[in-house]
Amino acid sequence: MEPQSFMTKHEQIIQYIEALEIGTRISVRKLSQSLEVSEGTAYRAIKEAENKGMVSTKERLGTVRVENKQRQGIDKLTFEEIVRIVDGKVLGGAGGLEQTLNKFVIGAMQLEAMIRYIEPGDLLIVGNREKVHHSALEVGAGVLVTGGFDTAEEVKVLADELKQPIISTSYDTFTVATLINRAIYDRLIKKQIILVGDIAQKEVVALHESDTVEQLKRKIENTNHTRFPVVDDANRPIGMITTKDLVGAAPNERVDKLMTSDVMTVTAQTTIATAGHMMVWEGIELLPVINKERELQGVISRKDVLKAMQNIKMQPQNGETLEDQIWSGFEALRDEQGRLYFSGVITPQMSNHFGNLSEGLLADLVSQVVYRTVKELRKGDLLIDSSSAYYFSPIEMDSIVTLVPNVIEATRRFCKIEVEVFSGGTCVAKSMYTARFFNQM
Repeated sequence: MEPQSFMTKHEQIIQYIEALEIGTRISVRKLSQSLEVSEGTAYRAIKEAENKGMVSTKERLGTVRVENKQRQGIDKLTFEEIVRIVDGKVLGGAGGLEQTLNKFVIGAMQLEAMIRYIEPGDLLIVGNREKVHHSALEVGAGVLVTGGFDTAEEVKVLADELKQPIISTSYDTFTVATLINRAIYDRLIKKQIILVGDIAQKEVVALHESDTVEQLKRKIENTNHTRFPVVDDANRPIGMITTKDLVGAAPNERVDKLMTSDVMTVTAQTTIATAGHMMVWEGIELLPVINKERELQGVISRKDVLKAMQNIKMQPQNGETLEDQIWSGFEALRDEQGRLYFSGVITPQMSNHFGNLSEGLLADLVSQVVYRTVKELRKGDLLIDSSSAYYFSPIEMDSIVTLVPNVIEATRRFCKIEVEVFSGGTCVAKSMYTARFFNQM
């Protein structure tokens, strides 16, 4: 009997989700009860499954098992995804659901004028207008019928023949357009997120656990590398070894006796931000990349992560995150002594249920000030270690707020920054941040 490989609870949940039928609804509580794991473990597994494209969270539907998609074309929606987004019903043309749509057109004009705007691959959003349905399909566009209406039988037959989907939804046109716009916008934000699999080095020089110090030295001479992953017979990482570990070692000594055995790994779906945090907090220079069987698939270095982070900053912004929207009303200014400060207006969207600035959003504003202040000091990325905040007075809606940073300490690796918040000439809050610089060692 073959020995069974050990599988963690987290991996068991991922495997369980992968085996579910497409369209199955998933919840943290249900997974927790079914697999007898904590809700925290279930939640983390669902988030990883979402990063892998195995599940998707949709408004009004919750989290559902979806067909795994490639990252290519992440900003493109398929007609099948439109069906899920609008909670729709396919009336015909199911053979074309895998097609991606170019753009969507709202049919709020006469047929002759409308057809001029429709191109093959478009999605026409329209109500109960069967002639329009027929004409759009002939042009090569899909049709989304709003208001819960059906269409003529001959239109369904044409849709099947042309493999152009015609979909019905109970939502009105405005709601449908909003839902699709939101889905596209979310895709544009995700498009900016780089994963480990996008930049990992696939050609890996690794050592077997039975290799000797002499064999390791030969690999160092041939590759000029200073650190290597160590794998077992199943090609699973079990440790890391560096040139520092060779001090005083005999030539015939095995590397598994000298390596650091508590090895940390990442998967291809891990974001580079997460990989960067692991490297800084644990002092790691090289991370092995593994697949779901925990086999070594590649490596990622601190240099790779730094380069990827720098490339992100040079890309055009494709979609604003909530942080971008919050910060959009603030600007960087300088006082008479040339010291940097930031000023902006508190909008109604930033208020809590009392009508004052939300403490959570204030904390986000302060962290943005810290990041921008550090850019003045040096190039490089900042990882927040800790923060403390003191609130002296509430900040009212429509108030002009000034945030003044003060660098208390800044070394090659660490910094400590105090930020004072003023409103109406009075200090209303104060925060202290400590952070680390993410630099190549």
